[in-house]
Amino acid sequence: MKSLFDDVSRNCSEKVTNAYSTSFSIATKLLSPSIRQDIYNIYGFVRFADEIVDTFHNYNKEELFLRFENDLNHAIEHQISLNPILNSFQETVHKYKISSDLYEAFMDSMRKDLYKSEYTTKEDYENYIYGSADVVGLMCLKVFVNGDDAMYNQLKDDAKSLGSAFQKVNFLRDLKADYEILSRSYFPNANLEQLDEATKIEIIEEIEADFAKGYRGIVQLPVEAKLGVYTAYIYYLRLLKKLKSTPSLEIKNTRIRVPNYEKAGLLARSFISCRLNLL
Repeated sequence: MKSLFDDVSRNCSEKVTNAYSTSFSIATKLLSPSIRQDIYNIYGFVRFADEIVDTFHNYNKEELFLRFENDLNHAIEHQISLNPILNSFQETVHKYKISSDLYEAFMDSMRKDLYKSEYTTKEDYENYIYGSADVVGLMCLKVFVNGDDAMYNQLKDDAKSLGSAFQKVNFLRDLKADYEILSRSYFPNANLEQLDEATKIEIIEEIEADFAKGYRGIVQLPVEAKLGVYTAYIYYLRLLKKLKSTPSLEIKNTRIRVPNYEKAGLLARSFISCRLNLL
């Protein structure tokens, strides 16, 4: 029965989310059940593509990526895939009429990670972030607004800013792994051999501006999505504050984390804020 296979596919996407990201998994569980599965489906897709280019070092990444891309296109066209992650993703694409330019832009940025290791211009940097993060926010927004095109158009710029903020925090937090293991440098005009305070502050101010725009959109989200997205927002905002207070050279040599007890506190704070309509 196809319905059984679809159930298995959805379960796979949920398991991928829970296994790869504790924080995102927690935030997703705070979404309304009516939209939760579709966010799992989107996350499973983007996580698998990212894993190919970031971690499969002992395999032919180009070949694996091309196969994944061909399977994606086949899944979208025929509304089925024997890859359960792509099978669940195509279901969400068709359900919410997610346009092909969004997931194609994502794949283009992932493809760059196969051959491009340094971003020296602001234009290249912004184009990469658009494809790797902003469009993920836009795909999720399609789900959050449940097909309301007017609301989508009203909130899309804020959703892009929030996606940018999350990605830039990840870049700053993962400087050591990106530079030393993957030989990547995303921030233009930044000397990652010896990150100085002035450069760090400039990057953080840019992220803070993105967060401010992102928050503006969060408060306008439907109630089904608001708590989950706000929880992710305050978690990343906490990461940014930790990065801001960490000396620049230490950022280069360690990975800043939010301990579990702090995550529990942030979760309680976001729950109370949403329930009391404090946003």
